[in-house]
Amino acid sequence: MTATPPAQPERRLDVRHAGALCVGMVIGAGIFKTSPMAAQALGDPVQLLLAWGLGGVLSLVGGLCFAELAAAFPDTGGDYHFLRRAYGHRLGFLFAWSRFAVIHTGSMALLGFVFGDYLAQVVNLTPWLGPHASALLAGGLIVALTGLNLMGVRVGLGTQLGLSAAVLLGLVLLGLGAGAQVLAGQPPATPPPAVPGTDWGLALVFVFLAYGGWSDAATLSAEMRDPERGIRRALLLGLALVMALYLLANWAYLRVLGVSGLAASGAPAAELMRVVFGRGAELLMVGVVTLTALSVMNALLIAGPRTTYAAARDLAAEWHLARWNHARGTPTGAVVATAGVALGLVAFGDLTRGGFSTMVDYLSPVYWFFMTLSGLAVIVLRLREPEAPRPVRVPLYPWLPLLFAASSAYVLWSSVVYVKAGAVVGLAVLTVGAALLWGHGRRRRLS
Repeated sequence: MTATPPAQPERRLDVRHAGALCVGMVIGAGIFKTSPMAAQALGDPVQLLLAWGLGGVLSLVGGLCFAELAAAFPDTGGDYHFLRRAYGHRLGFLFAWSRFAVIHTGSMALLGFVFGDYLAQVVNLTPWLGPHASALLAGGLIVALTGLNLMGVRVGLGTQLGLSAAVLLGLVLLGLGAGAQVLAGQPPATPPPAVPGTDWGLALVFVFLAYGGWSDAATLSAEMRDPERGIRRALLLGLALVMALYLLANWAYLRVLGVSGLAASGAPAAELMRVVFGRGAELLMVGVVTLTALSVMNALLIAGPRTTYAAARDLAAEWHLARWNHARGTPTGAVVATAGVALGLVAFGDLTRGGFSTMVDYLSPVYWFFMTLSGLAVIVLRLREPEAPRPVRVPLYPWLPLLFAASSAYVLWSSVVYVKAGAVVGLAVLTVGAALLWGHGRRRRLS
């Protein structure tokens, strides 16, 4: 009797779905929370816009690298699969572990705090929830989105399209607000500082944090209807749209608040709308920001568990995490496990009283370490597997992959310098993953 093969992902997604995931993964807390921090580091409007433009260009270069890898080696594991083929199963597993325990789950906790913090600006929940209001709201949102995504990939991706549309509307409103002030002849609310800052390394940590997440669209490469050009179109169109919107938003911040006002603001999007249109518009923008956090968290719950599923499938097919639910179109066990770790990190952020900043410290160095290796994987796999069909090729090879890897390494170095203790925590989590890998390999050798 022939055994029934395990259920596998089906090619039923189009560019619209993958592009929405790319946009939804990128546009989130970054543009609403990190623009003031980048302004503090640079202090000059021209330099600030250049930094956001540079971040967009380098992300597009990274998108070209990932498009070649995803088209040549389509797999639901995305960059986990690329790293595993390029550097071996040990490093591939370490990446999957870091994404499961640090990158995706830390990002979900980070965005949960954004949701809680912004919602608390509209509704005073302290009398009911006490000082833990933001963390409780974050945890409740993670539980709700987990239930939604367990209903199936079509429900999750359909929700992503609607949430991404709300995010785009919010950023367009920022541009309209700045345009209204220009037409009215109003100067910026705050004059520029006397002495601008020039810490480009620190500024790029926050800029690239805002652009981070686009690589997760590669996890859908095995589910695209057009396996050759679909993922490339999704990545490049999504990133081009993100870059245009980020430049528009930062121009709007600078035009209305001024670089000093932006640097001093804790909620620049809401403050911009209040200055131009009044209190009602401020409340509207707070609602948009909360939807933005929800959008990215939803995208993380779509993409993140697929990497966990792929790693578990390759390491031990009998694990519960390695099961794909064919009826729902989701790796159910991996979705539940991802949500559980994210809830634990919300509790950790609440205990440290750091919230958003604690999660930035926790995930940045680990994320950029693996992005550096992903850029170099284009070169490694061209040398190691030259016969593999490559319907999409990076132009100006090998210079563009080297440029992307070098820029990622620079942000890695800057993030380690910035976060200090957070980098130690990230390395400790990687060490735990390495220990698990060693223990699993030892058991297999003894069995």
